[in-house]
Amino acid sequence: MKLARAIHFDDSDTRVFHSPARTGEWCISGGFEFSNWTDGDLTGKAKQAFTNGWLGVETFGRASCVAVTAIEPVERDALAEALAQHFVEVYGAPSLDAATSVAREEIAQMMALCEDQDTNTLLTVTRELTEAGVKESYRVIAPQEAGIEQFAIHGSLDDEPGH
Repeated sequence: MKLARAIHFDDSDTRVFHSPARTGEWCISGGFEFSNWTDGDLTGKAKQAFTNGWLGVETFGRASCVAVTAIEPVERDALAEALAQHFVEVYGAPSLDAATSVAREEIAQMMALCEDQDTNTLLTVTRELTEAGVKESYRVIAPQEAGIEQFAIHGSLDDEPGH
């Protein structure tokens, strides 16, 4: 099983999102947050979250980029519980039981997106408002393999002064 974790290459997420996801935090699309939004809602940091923010399922902050990695069933179940609780507390879901099935579905959708990707594949999301609602598209960036020669210092100890 695979899911994705927030990854940061710099501190830009701390400047562009109201609440950035923590590095290493499990993430899902989180597009449900924008289901009732209009063009009038798309301003400032809220627009940035809408346009390209993944939702961290621990802090409920946003991240611009996520990396695919393995997840254990127990971790997935804990995420579903946390997300279900969030649905009750923030979105007014009628019960934890009702919210849990929706939370599991949200996580399953993200797992399906990650399933056929190699570990360390990077994903980005782009959203737009359409007549039919929120449209999401994803960009997949394959992990790059760096050869040791890119990092190794070539030479010989025999070349050292005094040898």
